[in-house]
Amino acid sequence: MRARRVANILNLSTALGLVVAALGRARVRRGPHGLLLAEGCRLPLLGAGAMTIGDVVLTSGRFADLVRVLPAVLEHESRHAAQWRRWGGLPFLLAYGAGALWSLVSTGDRGAGNPFERAAGLADGGYREVPRRRLLRR
Repeated sequence: MRARRVANILNLSTALGLVVAALGRARVRRGPHGLLLAEGCRLPLLGAGAMTIGDVVLTSGRFADLVRVLPAVLEHESRHAAQWRRWGGLPFLLAYGAGALWSLVSTGDRGAGNPFERAAGLADGGYREVPRRRLLRR
């Protein structure tokens, strides 16, 4: 966790997350798993209940409410923070975007076929399994 935190500071992804939190006028506090929780973000989060940038997890509401609905959501977001580290920070944006695009094409859903969401645990993040579209099945 400490190594991830240091890496995400050095690769500037946590700084980007804090900038987004500030632009969205979110309240930031320390959370579990070495994460920084940014609540009340006023920027659109692309339809997600939470979004992670570096070690910063953003939500438009309150984490207490989100965790009541999705008890493992912070574990899911912690796995995304680790993905930011593995991808060296900002290149993760392109990789994640490609994964989301592939998911939309292959399943019609932005998360179900995204390899990053699958690796973070679909159910933990509130995603559901969606079968591949018929055109892409063999």
